[in-house]
Amino acid sequence: MKILYLDEIITVVRITVTDEIGNQIWKPMWLIVIGSSREELSLIDCYESYRQRYDMEHLFRFGKQRLLMTAYSTPDVKHEENWFKLTLIAYVNLWVARNLAVVLPHHWEQYLKSNKSVKITPSLVQRDFYRIISTLGTMATSPKRRGYSTGRIKGYKTTPRTRHQVIIKGKKKSKKQRKVS
Repeated sequence: MKILYLDEIITVVRITVTDEIGNQIWKPMWLIVIGSSREELSLIDCYESYRQRYDMEHLFRFGKQRLLMTAYSTPDVKHEENWFKLTLIAYVNLWVARNLAVVLPHHWEQYLKSNKSVKITPSLVQRDFYRIISTLGTMATSPKRRGYSTGRIKGYKTTPRTRHQVIIKGKKKSKKQRKVS
């Protein structure tokens, strides 16, 4: 089924998951596929992409809360992109180190102490990451003092940031005002 919506053509897909016999496992799921290459996607691709969104949502939540993904504020977009890449590299490091991690539960996490087959989450790996890094060691040599830097030249003035106009959005209309207009 194709629908025209705000100058975008979308495809509505109904997905039903069944077992080997043909019995329906879950309720039918309706998905909307948008984009110029939507015709090239198979139904299985649409379903798998939808299932992967959970991984993405967990990544962004963990990245924002524990890896400081949105903490770096800079006016330079390139610096912000580099910071974002660094946080993704940190997340990949946690994923790679998951098999080396030991569960270190807090005193209020009694369920982790009793359960031997705990699924190691990125948060648990991050808790034990200092021990993992200490065990692996480093190939880098210790830093050596090379003297004192001269610093900035006396009288040097930094260029101030460019000032931008403040954009104030209008207030949202109440439900009564929306119905009238």
